[in-house]
Amino acid sequence: MMKRFVLGACVAATLSSCLKEELPVPARERGSGMHMQACMGSGYEDQLWIDVRTGTVVSTNVKTAWDLAFESAADGWHIYLNGSKLMTAWNKGAVDIAAPHDTVGMFANKRIDAPSGLRDSTAIGDWRGNNEVYVIDRGYNGLGQSQGLRKFRFLAVNATSFTFEVAAMDGSQHNTITIQKDPTRAFTCYKVEDGVVDIEPGIGSWDLVLTQYTHQFHEPFLPYIVTGMLSASTTRTAIIRNADFQAVSLDDTLAYPMSGARDVIGYDWKDYSFETSSYTVDQTLVYIVRDAEGYFYKLRFIDFYSSQGQVGCPLFEVVPL
Repeated sequence: MMKRFVLGACVAATLSSCLKEELPVPARERGSGMHMQACMGSGYEDQLWIDVRTGTVVSTNVKTAWDLAFESAADGWHIYLNGSKLMTAWNKGAVDIAAPHDTVGMFANKRIDAPSGLRDSTAIGDWRGNNEVYVIDRGYNGLGQSQGLRKFRFLAVNATSFTFEVAAMDGSQHNTITIQKDPTRAFTCYKVEDGVVDIEPGIGSWDLVLTQYTHQFHEPFLPYIVTGMLSASTTRTAIIRNADFQAVSLDDTLAYPMSGARDVIGYDWKDYSFETSSYTVDQTLVYIVRDAEGYFYKLRFIDFYSSQGQVGCPLFEVVPL
């Protein structure tokens, strides 16, 4: 079963540099289609934030540029891990964050965020009022190098800010930090070394992000890095299997339910062959995307390689409905 799903992370360390140029397509009148191709960089290290209407990458960052995403809404309190790095969290309970701790028991008890983005399926969960310490594994960079562990205790949240403690595993580097929510973004991102960092573009300015993320496989039971496309909180998507792309129309939005899950498009629009050491794309998978403005589009992937043969450069077609 895993054969179908093995993705670029398996070979990231051996790949040559990816083409860094993104190839945005100029904005067009509604009714005409467009092709778009963008490269994710050497080792799939880039996250590309895409506006479907204009066919442009509105922002790019390396996936290691952030650790945690704090919900920015006035009533928001959820905290997400950076799944593109295979980050995990382990609730140690109400222990002294300034004391030294080891990782005995972490392997069996660590959790990941569900790739769907559902708020009731986060690794940290509802931390409010529990006074508990979370050991957070900051995951890996594109070369498979560990980013280390940190302990966090989340203390308070209000309409404008989050307050939390952070420390090294031996209890050193203990600090209390307050970060201000950015109401122009769905999430305010934070990195241990840098504090608040400019990552996710503004609400309504993007629809899809091309990225690696953590998926939970069940046979065998294994959290694993995959490469695919996730949706914004303002985006709704549906999938039509074994479809004729040309025949898909606006009427199909009635037959196929739109979902707010982030991973409807996901990663499995491509197959990896061990025999040929290459990817093929399933062009019969068609996705309907409703953007932040309420417009509908159909989307399909055409290739996973650039015209020069570089892997990690998805080419996809978008047509307004």
